[in-house]
Amino acid sequence: MGEWSDLKAELEAWRRRGRRAAFWWRDDDAVETTPALERLLGLAGRHGVPLMLAVIPARATPGLVERLARGRAGAGAGPGVVPVQHGFAHRNHAPAGERKWELGTHRPLAEVLEELARGRARMAALFGPDWCPVLVPPWNRIAPEVTAELGALGYSGLSTLGPRAAPWACPGVRQVNTHLDIMRWAAPRGFLGTAPALAQVTAHLKARRDGTADPEEPTGILTHHLAHDAEAWDFLDRLLGTLRAHPAAVFEEPRALIEAAPGCAGPGMPDTRGAA
Repeated sequence: MGEWSDLKAELEAWRRRGRRAAFWWRDDDAVETTPALERLLGLAGRHGVPLMLAVIPARATPGLVERLARGRAGAGAGPGVVPVQHGFAHRNHAPAGERKWELGTHRPLAEVLEELARGRARMAALFGPDWCPVLVPPWNRIAPEVTAELGALGYSGLSTLGPRAAPWACPGVRQVNTHLDIMRWAAPRGFLGTAPALAQVTAHLKARRDGTADPEEPTGILTHHLAHDAEAWDFLDRLLGTLRAHPAAVFEEPRALIEAAPGCAGPGMPDTRGAA
């Protein structure tokens, strides 16, 4: 079993307890049709795994819209490929030497919010009812001041990286995060590596099982199709196949993750699970 033994053992622990380990998949930085995008959609279709596709609204092309529309019509986009909003232009506004931010406090708040609103309007114009009003901040960073305004802007969800602090990012906006980014962004950029990637997935599953992390937050896999090297593609293929083959693992539909109004449109509703 080698490097994969700990993940399989953790899934078995879930199975023995009669529990299902929920996963979900998000890919960032989509702007146009490319061979990498086709490979991504091919993997989603072959493994039957739903995909949340974070699209950069200021840079999205009509070709991307047409490609996803063909997939929904049966031309191979994969099951449940749902476009969401990846910031506005994926442009860094932080000073040189600081971590990159698009949705930080480096500009007036009104300017940031106006830009997000323009991005949201463009997503609606491009994808119509097929998109889901979830915001994915570039570089997974968003200032609290911006988060607090997301419900007023019409978003139903927010997705970043790391275990969420609470199910709701702000009133009406569901927080659904990812927990494994398979890429290593420090030089030399490339695949994170099989052992560290599996360790992150397994650690989050274990934390959910023993209650030290939110047990209701599905374990999120984050990919960046335009940045993948051969090792990243191979790992992703094997990871999806391994999870799909295990009876304790299930992949969530992107829209189902955002417990909002019907059709994933609107500001969202309070969490009433378990209410009398």
